[in-house]
Amino acid sequence: MNVTPASPASTSRVELLTPENDVSNPEFSIVIPAMNEEITITEFVQWCHEGLADAGVAGEILIADSSSDATASLALAAGARVLVLPERGIGLAYREGILYARGDYILMGDADCTYDFRVLKPFVDSFHAGYEFVMGSRWKGKIAPGAMPALHRYFGTPLTTWILNRVCDTNHTDMACGMRGVTRDALVAMELSSDSWDYTSEMMAKAALMDLRTTELPVSLLKDREGRVSHYKRRGRASWSSPWRAAWINLRAIFVIRPDFFLLRPGLVAFAAGLLIALPLTAGPITIGPVRLALYWMLVGSTLAIAGLQAFLLGCIAQIFFDYRNRATRRWLKTFPYTRTAIIAALTVGAGIACNIPLVAYYLSHGGRLTSNLSIQERLSVVGLMLMVIGFCLFTSTLVLHAAAATTRPGGVGFDGATRDS
Repeated sequence: MNVTPASPASTSRVELLTPENDVSNPEFSIVIPAMNEEITITEFVQWCHEGLADAGVAGEILIADSSSDATASLALAAGARVLVLPERGIGLAYREGILYARGDYILMGDADCTYDFRVLKPFVDSFHAGYEFVMGSRWKGKIAPGAMPALHRYFGTPLTTWILNRVCDTNHTDMACGMRGVTRDALVAMELSSDSWDYTSEMMAKAALMDLRTTELPVSLLKDREGRVSHYKRRGRASWSSPWRAAWINLRAIFVIRPDFFLLRPGLVAFAAGLLIALPLTAGPITIGPVRLALYWMLVGSTLAIAGLQAFLLGCIAQIFFDYRNRATRRWLKTFPYTRTAIIAALTVGAGIACNIPLVAYYLSHGGRLTSNLSIQERLSVVGLMLMVIGFCLFTSTLVLHAAAATTRPGGVGFDGATRDS
C-alpha cells in the first residue's frame, strides 16, 4: 500500500491510498463516493474489475471514502484506490475525486451494489463513439421488485425528470439515475459546486448548457443487500419529508442554473402585452363590449410592461453566467451594445419627461391644483412615467450585462462585446 499526500487544491487532511497492483495510465476512472459500505464494498470493487475486463479497457477504481467503519481498508484490499476524506457529502466526494482521477473518462455510481458495474462495456463503447455525457436510465433498463419506493418510481423521479426536460430542453428519461459517465475535460469545465444530492442535477443542467453530445443507456437497479441501511436512516434523517427535501434541492439547482427559463420569454411576452394595453389608451378610453378600458387599465399595462422588460433583461444577464460556448454572451452584447443602448435609454427617458410636461405645466399654471378634466394630460403622464422607468431599466441592465460578460469571460469577451476566442 502506498500513501500519496493531498494536492494543494484539495482538503489538507485528504490522503490517497493506492493498492499494490495499481493500474498505470488508466483510460477510465470509476469514481465512487462511499460512506460506511463495508457490507458491499468488496463485492462492488470486484464487480468493477469484472466490468473493466469485459470491456477490454484499462481502468482504475477510485473510492472517495468518508467512512467510520472498515470500508476503506476493504476497498484497498480488493484493488481499489481509496481517497480518504475527512468531510462528508456526495458532491464534495466527487469534486475531490476528480482531482485524483487519471482517466480521460469518468464513470460514477454507488458503492452499494444497486447498479451492476459488471456491465460497463456499453458505457465504454459510447465514449469511444464520441459521446461526452452518458446517462444511465433505469426506465429503459430494469427495476428489481422492491428496489425503488413507489413514491420515487411513479411520481418523484418522473415529475422531476419532466421538469428538467422542460427547463433545460433535454430528453432524459431518468434524471436521478446514479450511474452515469462524463469526459474528464467536460467535468472539469463544469466547475460543479454542489455538496449534496443536487450535484447530479447541477451536472445534468450544465451538460445541457454545454451542448455535450449525450446518450442514454439502459441500466438495471438492484435491490439493497440484506442488512444495508440507507444513509438517511443511519444518520437519523429519514422522515416523511426526506424525499420531498431531496426533490427540492435537485430542482433548486436546476432553477438556479436556468433562471432564464422563467424570465426571458415570459418577460418578453409580458412586456409586449403591457405595451399593447397601455399605448392605445393614450388616445382615450376604449370600449370592448361591456368592458371600458381607461386610465386604470393604462396603469395595469404600464406595470406589466415594466415588470416584463425587467424580467427579460434579467434573463439575458442570467444566460451569461453559465454560457460555456459564449453564444449567449455574443448575442446579448450584440443586441445591447453599450453606446447605442445608452443613447436609446436616454432618448426613452427624455420622451417620458416630455410626456409629463403638459401635466406639470397645467399643475403650475393652476396654482398647484388638478381637476378631473385632465384626461389627456393624465394619460400622457402615465405613458411618460412608464417610458422613464423603461429607459432607466434598459440602461442599468445594460451596465450589469456588460459587467457580467467582462467578469465571467475574462480574456474572451471585451467591453465592446467582441470575442477574442472566435
